[in-house]
Amino acid sequence: MDESKVAGGKVKKPGKRGRKPAKIDLKAKLERSRQSARECRARKKLRYQYLEELVSSRERAICALREELEMYKQWCMAMDQGKIPSEIKALLSGEEQSKPQQNSARNSKVVKADANSHSSW
Repeated sequence: MDESKVAGGKVKKPGKRGRKPAKIDLKAKLERSRQSARECRARKKLRYQYLEELVSSRERAICALREELEMYKQWCMAMDQGKIPSEIKALLSGEEQSKPQQNSARNSKVVKADANSHSSW
């Protein structure tokens, strides 16, 4: 037993741990790595596109809300001066006409909501 060692009844040869990867395995591994990198870059690009679209839609929503806020400020300033904006007049007149219909619809919704909340007890 010159070059082999006996450990636990097994003969071990020095320098032979595991299998040596063949050149084919190395090429396949490199190709898998390249493919993985391509997929990673594609996912990253899609993620950035999604985030850019999200930011853009939120910015549009912010602009719309700012415009709405400015409109309400204008209405308040007009009412402070004793003027009632035509939009508010239209809202109030439209609300008075639809009150009987809305009240009956609201009452039926309240009854349904009460029935649903009691059924969960």
